[in-house]
Amino acid sequence: MNALFVILTVLIVLAAALLILVVLLQNGKGEGMASNFVAGNQTFGVRQTADALEKITWGLVAFILILSIFSSFTTGKAKGAAIDVTDQIENVTTNAQPEFPAAPIQQDAPTE
Repeated sequence: MNALFVILTVLIVLAAALLILVVLLQNGKGEGMASNFVAGNQTFGVRQTADALEKITWGLVAFILILSIFSSFTTGKAKGAAIDVTDQIENVTTNAQPEFPAAPIQQDAPTE
């Protein structure tokens, strides 16, 4: 494996774990039972915390997306030579014919 690919994979896993924690810290935005208690807390600065957590969430999502795309370019290369399997798939010729019975199978007529 490529060392760069391993480093990118570790960074993606760490960012994903951090993303899970940030999402769990956020308050729900639905109209559930917690909405009665959240409205009072937003006047005392909780709203700014929620905005910061939302920005961190989107930043981590973008970070994971960019690293995932970049890491896909680092795989499949062995010392400068790209591995191309399309030629192997397209140029496969099989000379073997499927085996079918030469004559139909004779069955006895059902008796009553």
